[in-house]
Amino acid sequence: MEVIIAITGHIGHINDMKWIEFLQMIDGQPIFEPAMLFAGNDRPANIRRQLSRWVTAGKLIQVRRGLYAVAPPYARIRPHSFAVAGRLNWPSYVSMQTALAWHGLIPEEVPVITSVTTGRPGFHETPLGSYQFRHVKTGFFWGYQEARFENGQSAFIADPEKALLDLCYLTPGADSPDYIRELRIDPEGVIDSERLLSHTERSGSAKLNRFTTRFIAWLEGERVGRQST
Repeated sequence: MEVIIAITGHIGHINDMKWIEFLQMIDGQPIFEPAMLFAGNDRPANIRRQLSRWVTAGKLIQVRRGLYAVAPPYARIRPHSFAVAGRLNWPSYVSMQTALAWHGLIPEEVPVITSVTTGRPGFHETPLGSYQFRHVKTGFFWGYQEARFENGQSAFIADPEKALLDLCYLTPGADSPDYIRELRIDPEGVIDSERLLSHTERSGSAKLNRFTTRFIAWLEGERVGRQST
């Protein structure tokens, strides 16, 4: 989900750029990259130095090298953690336990935002939260939708069934009956068995086929048990 922001006009010398002018330039964007400020300016090093000064002054947050956010109380919009994840590592989408919690399928609060990517895996500890990226091959990078949040922010998030399959795919022993029970998936949640079967068939994975067969049997047993009580 690439975000490109066009800024018209000439930014003159960075030493002449005042804080209020800078806020107007980024136009309320909760997170931004310095490259958006370089247009029409032949001294990008000066821009970086000024950004560094504002970080030191507590006006900006450096999320990582080349990615910044406006710090409270100056920020008009608080960056959504899922939108931050998408900017930290592209291409990626939020999945596994984080997506399952977002869909209301597991009871646990998930402190680390976990995404999958076709790029390099890694872990980022940032002032805006902790982010983990797990690698999957290009042929397994599907099953997600764009979700929109407040103030125009958005992120790609796995659908419930793909979040389950990503978790199984990337977790050793996740196709065992014990692991499935320990997931504590809400059987009354939004899991669609037909879609799960379709996703599993598309994956072509024997491990995911075992997982899906056992998970659906568990899910149906839990739903029948609840109906009989």
